[in-house]
Amino acid sequence: MKNTVFILLIFILAPFIKIQSQGLLQEKNNFTRQDTLRGSITPEREWWDLTYYHLDIEVNPDKKTISGQNTIQYTVLKPNQVLQIDLQAPLVLTKVTQNNNELNIKHDGNAHFVTLKEQQNIGDVNNVTAYYHGKPREAVRAPWDGGISWKKDSNGNHFVASSCQGLGASVWWPNKDHMYDEVDSMLISVTIPKGLSNISNGKLRKIKENEDNTVTSHWFVSNPINNYGVNINIGDYASFSEIYKGEKGDLDMSYYVLKDNLEKAKVHFKDATKMMKAFEHWFGPYPFYEDGFKLVEVPYLGMEHQSSVTYGNKYTKGYLGNDLSGTGWGLKFDFIIIHEAGHEWFANNITSIDIADMWIHEAFTSYSENLFLDYYYGKEASADYVIGTRRNIQNDRPLIGQYNVNNEGSGDMYYKGANMLHTLRQLVNDDNKWRQMLRTLNSKFYHQTVTTQQIEDCLAEESGLDLKGFFDQYLRTTKIPVLEYKIEDKKLNYKWTNTVAGFKMPIQIEINGNSQWLTPTEGNQVLNLKSKDAEVKVDRDYYIEVKTL
Repeated sequence: MKNTVFILLIFILAPFIKIQSQGLLQEKNNFTRQDTLRGSITPEREWWDLTYYHLDIEVNPDKKTISGQNTIQYTVLKPNQVLQIDLQAPLVLTKVTQNNNELNIKHDGNAHFVTLKEQQNIGDVNNVTAYYHGKPREAVRAPWDGGISWKKDSNGNHFVASSCQGLGASVWWPNKDHMYDEVDSMLISVTIPKGLSNISNGKLRKIKENEDNTVTSHWFVSNPINNYGVNINIGDYASFSEIYKGEKGDLDMSYYVLKDNLEKAKVHFKDATKMMKAFEHWFGPYPFYEDGFKLVEVPYLGMEHQSSVTYGNKYTKGYLGNDLSGTGWGLKFDFIIIHEAGHEWFANNITSIDIADMWIHEAFTSYSENLFLDYYYGKEASADYVIGTRRNIQNDRPLIGQYNVNNEGSGDMYYKGANMLHTLRQLVNDDNKWRQMLRTLNSKFYHQTVTTQQIEDCLAEESGLDLKGFFDQYLRTTKIPVLEYKIEDKKLNYKWTNTVAGFKMPIQIEINGNSQWLTPTEGNQVLNLKSKDAEVKVDRDYYIEVKTL
């Protein structure tokens, strides 16, 4: 009995463990100067536009150190002579140069302000090179706390990986660590001990064997990429690949796993092409054909690193073998493959400017789980799953965090967000139109950073609905709309309560088995009935509460 209770407790807590992304989804009200420097578009950031990175590093797994440099190319947008580079302690930024001239650095915690000697003229394309070294923060419980995971596989080989969402990419390399500005392209050069392989984003250009018993791999990313999406994955890897015939032609799909898991992966990773087929249907073409798609085994659960999605779900269906919905449908797919790959559309293609709007990433991607089910098992299975995930919702805080201080909203951005979108699908009431709306988001905001308001406006425009009160209700409060009704003298009296001002949401019900649309308001509405014994059933697809008076 004790074991049964323990297993049940772990199962119940699993989704909440998942959503504590990098430890930043916990409530925080006292913000520091460092929070502002990390989370705002400072004057020392706004004047220059990222165009290119060349990250060139050496990783020493035995010593748990990283050293090297990052060349940062940028276009000058307006005059300024001070540039902000971010790098988190205990790593040390040793120097920054421009045109071989060493520059003065003012260190302010994790933000480093570099004074440039040469005049920065509008339109100029310049670069600086940041040199650094040290022992980066070690991830204790990746990916939730973030950093570098220094592990070993069952054969005693080094097994190393980065994960840094929320915490920031500057935990392991120097960069412009704010999501509003994505670099246009990037070269990632990683030197490691011979006998191991490093897998990073994009496509492999070459591997060079060095005289000091090390090997350097060069990976090129030809599409814009957010900083936290950049990764290193080091291990004793074997690989296999296939060509997927997608909406934009041939897509290279590659898989890197520990050698002992190769045959197992060839069977289990079939969910990857199933994912691609379903998500191209719903969201449009995979956004990074030029860089291919990779699934890479790592020593933690997984993360949505662009074109290098990481995997550690132990070759099980569901979430480590559990169904987060409690319906059985969650065991029809590998949660990490489906969820983390779904982020290629929502997080990597469409990226929120401020982490306060991270619901854009997580709500749509959590919703993608049930769209995967919809594609293969039908609409009812899809509805069962997303409705089942409501048990994970806490309604502790709004889905939107506080802006300009690197603050995320509630972990409810996952499944409250998914149920909000499922509710919106009911309001659209046309699945073909709904699909086109999702595809429009990914084409209109292709490779862009966005705000919540842009997403709201696009969905309102494409649906033709007034959605201001809808989004204010679900994104900005913890209130769940309550439909109150009573039957009295052959009349159905009904209204919305617990709603924000301006909340307008029609709802579909059944009266004696016949479908009926209602348009409740905050004031009492009346519908004449044929019988005082009418049976009313509220559609379960709406994320609301129902109160019978």
